Order: sequence, then structure tokens, then C-alpha cells
Amino acid sequence: MAKVAGLDAFEKNNEEKVIDTSKKVKIGIIGTGWIAESHISSYMEMEDVEIVALADIVPGKAAKFAEKFEIKNCRIYNSDEELLAAEKDLDGVSICTYNSQHASCAIHALDAGVNVMLEKPFTGTFEEAVETMKAEKRSGKILTIGFQPRMSANMQMIKKIVESGELGKVYYLQAGGGRRRGIPTPFGTTFIEKETGVIGAVGDIGAYSLDMLLNAVGYPKPLTVSGYKSDFFGKDPAFYPAHPEYAEKFGVDDFAAAFVRLENDIILDFRISWAMHMDTCGDALILGTKGGLRIPSTDCWNGSFDKPLTVYKTIGGDRTVQYTVPLINDDGNLFYKKLRSFVDAIKEGGKATVPSSEIIYNQAIINGIVTSAELGKEIEIEIPEI
Repeated sequence: MAKVAGLDAFEKNNEEKVIDTSKKVKIGIIGTGWIAESHISSYMEMEDVEIVALADIVPGKAAKFAEKFEIKNCRIYNSDEELLAAEKDLDGVSICTYNSQHASCAIHALDAGVNVMLEKPFTGTFEEAVETMKAEKRSGKILTIGFQPRMSANMQMIKKIVESGELGKVYYLQAGGGRRRGIPTPFGTTFIEKETGVIGAVGDIGAYSLDMLLNAVGYPKPLTVSGYKSDFFGKDPAFYPAHPEYAEKFGVDDFAAAFVRLENDIILDFRISWAMHMDTCGDALILGTKGGLRIPSTDCWNGSFDKPLTVYKTIGGDRTVQYTVPLINDDGNLFYKKLRSFVDAIKEGGKATVPSSEIIYNQAIINGIVTSAELGKEIEIEIPEI
């Protein structure tokens, strides 16, 4: 029986990809904090990857990292510039530094002719994102941003539903989710200090929330932002019973909200939280002229769902119906998939899985929220040609 045209595109491909291990992809890791542990763990599962260099500005930290993960024949450096100057045959780097160092390390690597996997958020500021993209353009190398939720089959289903036309023309996006108590201090204060973190919840888990919704509707350009942010919990010593001194170091946001106008006459109602007196800001919603999609709330939109998506429709003019889209249980290790796609792009001359040309809009909204909140008024978003 012949297949209906197009339907086979949605069938799962069970053919296992054969990986050529005859030549190793040489990878360096810049920044050896806790997020780098997820990177190294994934790379070590790849038989065609060799970790050749590590760098960290904290003396001895990279060496301890190499010892912990038993990385053999790995060279240690005290800065990204040292690493890039010495490692002339490097194929790619994972940048796992403080947010404040994302741009400089990425620019150095790109200008050295090295492909870059840059952890999210893209950069600390919008201006830095623009300069990083300029380096990407002049280098001709891959720059991909570390949004592993893109690898989730359930996240991909959100985009498929929108692109299928099931919802009609999308006109409204509502971000939800967020944490009740989730200021990220288990590993110290680098996330919450202004000089290292730069931006708080809005750039940490807010970046994931934005990417989920904007990617689903084709990443429309942001036009204006009216933003709000606060730090009531982060600056309260009572929030850290074991470390009340953290409150004095808190210099970012722990809650943010915004009203964002996008191209194509779409409105984005955004909110995100590291801490609040509520278990969630609500489900995420995508409203269209033919239907609506409810995306069940999670605390950080990292690609994991414990409830199915729900589509709402009207049939025959007055009959309201709804149906659920069963969860797909094949997500596996999203971090591994993210890094595997980076390695494959290097080997095959491919493109970035999560390109800067999209995430620049994500970063523009994040920094627009911060700027608008500080000015106390709506602002226009201007994105230069790069």
C-alpha cells in the first residue's frame, strides 16, 4: 500500500547512525564549573571526540576537573586566550564560563578559527551578542547556542503543531512556569552576582521559556518591550538560612515580567521566576484563530514534561472540543544530543542547530526587559544588520 505523501516525514527513523571514529574531533572546554560537567560527560560518550584542552581562570580548577573525570593527555591553561594561542589544531570549544565572559571567550575562539558551542544565555548584554555575531560572520565558523530543550521531541511537537496550521494564525503567546524556591546558589554565588551573572532569572530559565515559544512561531522580531523585574527574595537574608551573606551579593533579578510586541501582529505576555510565593506562573499558551495550545507548566522549561500538551478547537461553529497530544518518551539525554549535533556539524560542515540569528531576538527581549524595567517605561527594540 502506498504511503500518503508527507506522512512518512513524521515516522521515527530507527536506523542507527554509524559514526566514523577514524579521526577524532579535537575539543576544548573553557570554564570548568558545574555546567562543564554535563559537557564533559556527554563528550566522553562519543568515540569520535577527544578532549585535548581545558581552561579556567581560577588557579588549579581545570587541573582538578581533569583529574575528577580522568581525562588523559589533556593540556591545562589559565585562560581562554592561552588555550586558543597554543592549540592550533582545535576543532571546537564548549564555553561554560560565567555569563559575563560568554562574549569575550566566544569572540576569541571564533577569531582563532574555532567552532563554538556557547552555553546559554547567549551573552550578558545585547551589545555583546551583536559583537559575537560579527565575529561569527568574519570567521565563517559555527556558533551554536546551548539550548538543549530544542532536542526534546515534545518541544519539537509544539513547533509541529503550530506549523501544521492546526491553530491558524497565532496572535498571542503566554509564558508561564517558574520556580517557587529556586535561586541557583548550590554552587556559590556566581549566578547571582552582577559582575558574573549579569542577568538573573530572566536570562537563565527565562531564555528557555522564550526560546520554546518564539521557536514555535518562527522567531518573529521583537518590536517593543514593557518590562518589570524585582529582587525581593534574592536580597532577603532569610531566604538563605545557611548563607545569609548571599543576600548582600545578590545583584540580579529573581522575577521578571513583560509585555512584548512582536512582528506578525503577535503579543507575548512573559513572566518567569526563581522565587515567589506561588508554585507556578501558570501554563504556557499559544492562541491562534483556529485553536489554542496549552503547554503544561514546568519550573524551568528544560525540555521535560510530566503532562501532555492540550489542543482546544471549535467544530461546526459552536461545538467546543479539546484533545491531548500524548507525551513522546524518546527524549533521552538532551545534553548529549545537543553536543552530538555540534560535533556532527563540525565533521559534516553543517550549520548551527540553534543559530545566533534566532537567539539574537531572544537576547534582545531579555535585555529589553531589563532596560525597560530600569527606565520604568516601554522601549523600542532595534536590531542592527550584521
